[in-house]
Amino acid sequence: MTDSGEAPSEAGAAVGRRIGIGLMYGLWRPRVLGAWRVPSAGPVILAVNHSHGIDGPMLMGTAPRPVHFLIKKEAFVGPLDPFLRGIGQLKVDRDTTDRKAITDALGVLEQGGVLGIFPEGTRGEGDFASLRAGLAYFAVRSGAAVVPVAVLGSKERHSRLTPAVPPLRSRVDVVFGAAFEAGDGSGRRTRKALDEATVRIQERLTAHLAEARRLTGR
Repeated sequence: MTDSGEAPSEAGAAVGRRIGIGLMYGLWRPRVLGAWRVPSAGPVILAVNHSHGIDGPMLMGTAPRPVHFLIKKEAFVGPLDPFLRGIGQLKVDRDTTDRKAITDALGVLEQGGVLGIFPEGTRGEGDFASLRAGLAYFAVRSGAAVVPVAVLGSKERHSRLTPAVPPLRSRVDVVFGAAFEAGDGSGRRTRKALDEATVRIQERLTAHLAEARRLTGR
């Protein structure tokens, strides 16, 4: 839901996807592997490794369906605030239990949409070494399929003109893994069940990242 009480806009996310396609394919050379593994309908969580600021926009431009990302509130500044809201992205305060962000994210999944999450919580090595419990909560609570995604090559080299981004026209690999259920099938949402789901998710994401590196040679 937005501040006006409206649900995150699916149409807005579709516009965001078109913008992402234009920008990402216009500036870089994405190579997308396994996009067919993303279920074509129903609630899906894309669990993305996070090592560079372009990882989110890259996913928006390469995923086969519009994506609503949970994005840190610090990004919603100035004109970016109405823009990000307009394209269906979700603001989250990472320093507290952000109930509005939780409601918004569950709303996306209840409507059969695609939620994008960086399960490491913040930009890091992008190796899924440290997962927060939020992904397990959303997956178990909603029953949504989880699709691991590895973005590789976004931080190997930097542009000489703009050091904050990869060199223009360089290749960035986006590898989608097989969808899986995070829960154990019991529907339990106890702390123990969420902890077990987090371990299950981390094992799957880490294995996917290793396979993606093998496939791409990165």
